[in-house]
Amino acid sequence: MSESAIQRAIRVRLGQLRLPFLRYQVGTFLTRNGSPIHIGEKGVSDLIGITPHVVTREDVGRTIGVFTALEIKKPKGSRTAEHQSAYLRLVNKLGGLGAVVRSPEDAEAVVREKWNAKIVLDHSSKDE
Repeated sequence: MSESAIQRAIRVRLGQLRLPFLRYQVGTFLTRNGSPIHIGEKGVSDLIGITPHVVTREDVGRTIGVFTALEIKKPKGSRTAEHQSAYLRLVNKLGGLGAVVRSPEDAEAVVREKWNAKIVLDHSSKDE
């Protein structure tokens, strides 16, 4: 299955959970007159969104949104680029949820488990 097909399946699953996620695109595109337009920031994950989290009593029990970044990879063989791994590490360091996911089940586990589970980055990357 291609990364784009996996991403579509993940977006459907997250939509069923009523979680707001956006596809983040990076690239160069040509306008109708042929002028290039550069969009996005290299390294930002494929899907970005907000995962709800109920804060403890010490924080008055408010529900807060936790920034979540999901980097989509094929089930086997894909390697996370260093700039993508660095972005995921930064998201986690700053209190968000950042993870490599390879299926809708992986994505759902990340948003359901929140901080109860260790967020795992791509083990196929040499720096992880």
